[in-house]
Amino acid sequence: MHETERHRIILSAIDGRPVVMVGDLVQLTGASEATIRRDIATLHVQKKLRRVRGGAESVAPAQFAGINARPFSVNEGIRLAEKRAIARAAAELCHDGAPIIINGGTTTFQMVHPLTAMKLQIFTNSFPIAEHLLKYSRNTVLLPAGAIYREQNIILSPFDEDGSRHFAAKRMFMGCRGLGPLGLLEGDALLAQAEQKLIGQAEELIVLCDSTKFSARPSLLLCPLSRIHTVITDDGISDRDADMLARADIRLIVAEIKATDRNAALANFNTGEG
Repeated sequence: MHETERHRIILSAIDGRPVVMVGDLVQLTGASEATIRRDIATLHVQKKLRRVRGGAESVAPAQFAGINARPFSVNEGIRLAEKRAIARAAAELCHDGAPIIINGGTTTFQMVHPLTAMKLQIFTNSFPIAEHLLKYSRNTVLLPAGAIYREQNIILSPFDEDGSRHFAAKRMFMGCRGLGPLGLLEGDALLAQAEQKLIGQAEELIVLCDSTKFSARPSLLLCPLSRIHTVITDDGISDRDADMLARADIRLIVAEIKATDRNAALANFNTGEG
């Protein structure tokens, strides 16, 4: 990854959270810890961030508390080819007229492209998913009540009655922060609360996750493996993780990454979009 692109990702990550640790930035960019520390030092000299012990902080932190999740703009361009392939495989499980739930996230967002040719009832807490489907498709789109968290582009409410309890879905499609032997993992309590409400409204839970999510270990357990019906991932999944899913009787779909996915990801990187 070019230095300019790393700097853009670092600044975007810090814009969404008061403090970001070096380890988080290593995972985001794929660069070494030494490279990230040099980047932080450079941006500190340029007064674009403040270097702190173990990481960096914004020079103008947000006035209101956000949620512990990466900004949508940071995640959108990461592993884009894998996300497109995974989302395409997920969309193949959808059928006209079916009620479904799509949770907010950059992998689930990629479902909007194949879904524009379909006609479903879709409940989503994702502002960009709703916006795209309203503009380009004939799908019926329903949204929960709540506040819009701009950095993650999702709608969340701390209250039980946000409208989600009245929607019954055949399937829920959701991304994740981590997936391990204990189950589906999340890193923010408000996000976990909202996602658990949605999970309870679907007969089948379909998890969309690229293969790196099997090594992530956020601290909050959303649901056990037994609640998951299907996992869709890329061919980077290890034999150990595939065996873990098989032992839990979870259907595994390995998405095919096409040349068009790679080309789109490359074009996205070259133009600086996402």
